[in-house]
Amino acid sequence: MDRAGHPRLTGTALVAAITSVCSFGFWLFGYDQGVMSGVVVSQSWLAQMGYPSTVMIGTITSLYDIGAALGAIAAASSSERLGRKHTLIFGATILIIGSVLMGSAFERIQMMVGRIITGIGIGYITSVTPVYQSEITLPEHRGWLFCCQLTSMLGGIVLAYWMNYGFYFHSSSAQWRFPLLFQCIFAVYVIAVTLWLPETPRWLMRHDPTPNRGTAVLAKLRGVSSDHPVVQHERADILDAIALEAKEEGSWLDLFRDHGIRENKRFYLAVGIQFMQQMTGINIVTYYAPTLFQQSLGMSQERSLFIGGFLQVWYLIASFVTWYTIDRIGRRKLWISMAYGQCLVLILEAICVKLNTSRASIGAVFLVFAYEACFTWGWMATVWIYPPEVMPLKLRAKGAALAAAADFLGNFVVVQITPPALRNIGYKTYIIFAVFNFINAYIVWAFYPETAGLTLESVDDLFRRDGEPTGSNKFQLQWSIVGKAAAAVDRVKKERAGDVDGVVQRSMAREKVSVDGTEVIEAK
Repeated sequence: MDRAGHPRLTGTALVAAITSVCSFGFWLFGYDQGVMSGVVVSQSWLAQMGYPSTVMIGTITSLYDIGAALGAIAAASSSERLGRKHTLIFGATILIIGSVLMGSAFERIQMMVGRIITGIGIGYITSVTPVYQSEITLPEHRGWLFCCQLTSMLGGIVLAYWMNYGFYFHSSSAQWRFPLLFQCIFAVYVIAVTLWLPETPRWLMRHDPTPNRGTAVLAKLRGVSSDHPVVQHERADILDAIALEAKEEGSWLDLFRDHGIRENKRFYLAVGIQFMQQMTGINIVTYYAPTLFQQSLGMSQERSLFIGGFLQVWYLIASFVTWYTIDRIGRRKLWISMAYGQCLVLILEAICVKLNTSRASIGAVFLVFAYEACFTWGWMATVWIYPPEVMPLKLRAKGAALAAAADFLGNFVVVQITPPALRNIGYKTYIIFAVFNFINAYIVWAFYPETAGLTLESVDDLFRRDGEPTGSNKFQLQWSIVGKAAAAVDRVKKERAGDVDGVVQRSMAREKVSVDGTEVIEAK
């Protein structure tokens, strides 16, 4: 497998191909999240597994997250050595093995082992795809291209829900075996296409003896020659960042050291935001929407699956709004505003479930739809793109992978406690997560700097101490880097607006014609 990729795959086509495999990686993530919602209510599956208790169902479901956390941690130690491309292929291969074990399971232990192995594969995939995408994309396009991945994840959830609904009417074991095995098709696609793709320029420049191959790949991605000013400028920025970080190797301990660019605090930001995503309570809905509709609202199994399918279609449609807002509004404003929105929705949801009337039940269903809209607008793509943006190059693979592990561990906690919580404390479950959302909003306001529109290399400058003592601990309600980042983002927006105005003015000048019809030559 050539790390420079297929020679004829260049420009927009190359970026689209990389985006497609990254997107299908998250499609697999979403599909496996959604498929279990129908499996755990299948009478055929329950009988095959020996009618497990509610706690055991939660354990079988959440073992996937344990596997994913293990996979993400393993990816943290190996993906920098393997590279982005080979790590993605390895993860997809592991996922196929786990899917086959689940789809062919005849008893509980095999299903549990299959869940863990599938999770390990997903851990590798979701750890490397954000890094792969972020390192090949221009900063002004990074947000919306990453939104393609998360929209694909929702496409996977939608497909899983409707497949569950379609197979509900089959009484044989195909009711759950086929949906579990079907995801292998997408994993095969990821492997087949990735074989023809290049490694990222940043990885090649860091690991090759010379930057020549990385420069060539960078030129292919931008669709221009290697000596083009755009390529040379970006190449210089990458090499400067590598030189800045070259004093240290990028070991595990470096995640907890400062090194003048606040590497440790950037790692805490990356891990924190992904764990906080799970504390919003999203996987109460994603994993257990049919269970929620049955237990909290008293719907039949068929009706709960049907409503759950439409819920995920709405989830997918709503995600397209983020393609527009993620780079224009930015990460911080979306996090804060939608955390408050989710807090309000969950409080109202708790009230409706407590009232337990027919009208309140209709309101509760509507609020679930409103909650998923708030989440996809504020806490989906923005969360997954942030760790590779905020981490320095030498620690990007480790930091992003451990951030994904934190996401999966938070997911495990939520998935494990949801069934007994809904059964034992009912509506109070929603109040708990409403409080978590309120806390999330404050933490983001106080500590999380904006990164929208900034190049990955310029983030190092953002966190550079510039002579500030390493031990400076002056107490403030809001971290000083937050304001510094806001100023940097505003400056970049003004510069790009100025560039656009300059292009328009030059175009108008070239088109200007004198009275006698002779073209006026623009002064150089």
